[in-house]
Amino acid sequence: MQIGVGHTLPAQNLHVFQARRASFKCRQTSPLNPLTKPNPCSQKPLSSACFSTESTRQHLSNLEKLLQKTNEAEPEQVITKPPINGSIGNKGKGLLEGLNLSRIWPETKAAEEMSPRHLNRLQRLLSKSNMEYSPRNSLGSRWREYHGCNDWSGLLDPLDENLRREVVRYGEFVQAAYHGFHSNPAMSTNQAPLPRHVALPDRSYKLTKSLYATSSIGLPDWVDDVAPDLGWMTQRSSWIGYVAVCDDRREIQRMGRRDIVIALRGTATCMEWAENLRAQLVRIPESDNPTQKVECGFLSLHKTPGTHVPSLAESVVEEVKRLMETYKGESLSITITGHSLGAALSLLVADEISSCAPHVPPIAVFSFGGPRVGNKGFVNRLNEKNVKVLRIVNNQDLITRVPGIFIGEGSNQQQQEDLQKKQRNDGFGKVFNMIDNNNPWAYSHIGTELRVDSKMSPYLKPDADMACCHDLEAYLHLVDGFLSSNCPFRSNAKRSLVKLVNDQRSNMKQLYTHKSLSLNLERDRLRVPIPTCLPSPSR
Repeated sequence: MQIGVGHTLPAQNLHVFQARRASFKCRQTSPLNPLTKPNPCSQKPLSSACFSTESTRQHLSNLEKLLQKTNEAEPEQVITKPPINGSIGNKGKGLLEGLNLSRIWPETKAAEEMSPRHLNRLQRLLSKSNMEYSPRNSLGSRWREYHGCNDWSGLLDPLDENLRREVVRYGEFVQAAYHGFHSNPAMSTNQAPLPRHVALPDRSYKLTKSLYATSSIGLPDWVDDVAPDLGWMTQRSSWIGYVAVCDDRREIQRMGRRDIVIALRGTATCMEWAENLRAQLVRIPESDNPTQKVECGFLSLHKTPGTHVPSLAESVVEEVKRLMETYKGESLSITITGHSLGAALSLLVADEISSCAPHVPPIAVFSFGGPRVGNKGFVNRLNEKNVKVLRIVNNQDLITRVPGIFIGEGSNQQQQEDLQKKQRNDGFGKVFNMIDNNNPWAYSHIGTELRVDSKMSPYLKPDADMACCHDLEAYLHLVDGFLSSNCPFRSNAKRSLVKLVNDQRSNMKQLYTHKSLSLNLERDRLRVPIPTCLPSPSR
C-alpha cells in the first residue's frame, strides 16, 4: 500500500522522512509485529550510534504502520480475536506505550488513544459493575474543612482527592433520590403515602424520613378527562427526596462526626415544570428585610402542604429537630445535596433549618447544576447564617445561567470586588442598589464554585447536547476526572463508564462507542445492576 507522505507531513520535513524511509525500506518485518521473534544470534551489544540508528528506524517503522492504518477504510463491524497465549497484547502494548506519537505528530493523537494501554483501560471502565472511588481516607479533625468552614479554600484547584470523593458520594445520594421516585412515582390522592424503600449508595447510612414537595398550582379538572393517562405527571404532590443519617460507628469515626444527609432530586412532573417557569422574585415570608427575595416557583414547592403530606419545609425541620435530640451531645453535621430543581430547593431547606433551633450543627450544601434561586439579599441572608454552599457547575450547562439577568450575578468573586470598588469610587452605588433591590429579575448565585467542563472529557463529544451537559451522571463523571484548571481531566479517573455510555451514547465519541461494541459489550451488560444508578432525568 502506498503511503501518502506528502499529504501528511510538513513540506520542510518531507525530504528527511523520505531519506530515512529509504534506509529501512528493505526491512521485511516491523517491530510492531507481535509474531516476529528476534534472532538470538543477532542480539549483541550495540554502540551508541548504532542504537540511535536502530531507535530511529523503530520509531519510523511504527509511524509507517500507523499511516497505513489511517488510509484504510473503516470497516462496518470490528471483529476481535482472542490473543494467542496472551502474547499479542503484551508485545504490542510495550511498543506503543514507548512511542509518544502525540508529542511528535499531533495528528496521531486519536491513534495513540486506541493503543493497547488506552483500550485495556477503556475495557476496565466499561466492564465495571460497581463504582470505584478515590481513596477513602480518614477525615478526622479536618472534617470541618471538607464541610466548608473555610469555603473550601485550597481544596478546589487542584481538587483535593478526599473532597473529590465526598462530592461524588453526595451526588450518588441524589441519584438514589431519582431512583426512589421513578421506581414508584404515583401518589394516592385519597390517603397518606406508605413508607418507601430507597436503596442508598452508602450502607453506613439509614433512611429516616421521606420528603414531599407540593405545587400551589393545579390543572383544571377537564385535563383528567381529556388525557387520563398522564397520571403522576399531573399530580400536585410528589416524593422528592429523603433524610438519612450515618449509623455506622466505623464510618462516623472516619468522617469525624455523625452526618445527616438531605438529598433532593430534580424536576420530574408537569407541575414541577410549571413552578420552574414562575421566575419572578418574591419576598421570603419569614424575613423582616423586604430586599431578601427568592424565586416564586421554588418557594411554592418548598412551602405548600399537600392533601395528605406536610410541606417540604415543615417535614425537614421536624426531622432535623428529632435527629438533633436523638444524637444530642454528639458531633453532628448537616449536608444538603441536590441536582437542578433539587439544588435550588437545597438552598431554601438550608435557610429553613439554619434557624429552626438553637445550636444547629454546621450546614453545607453540595449543589449540582443548580439554577439561581434568589437575589443578593438572599445571598447575604445565607452568609449571615453561616450556610456554606459548594456549587458544582458544568461550563456548558445552560441551566446554571437562569433565571434572571446579569445585573444580579454574584458568582464571580473578583468581578464582585471590582464592582464594589467602583461603587465606592463614584455615585453609581446608590443607583445600582436601587435597581438590584427592585428589579424582579436581579438574581444572584451564592457560594463557592467548582467549575468543570464537559469539553474536557476525553469520552464526551465537544458538542454534547444540553441534556448531556446537565445530566447528573455526566456531572459525577466530570468531577471524578477533574484535577485542576491546568489539567481538567486526570488520566487515572476511576469512575465506571457503564452508566455514562448507557445514558449518553449519542454524546459519546465514536472512538469509544465503536470500541465498546468491538469489546463484545452487549446492551444488557451496559446496565449497572445496582438500583441507585437508574438514569436520572436531564432536568
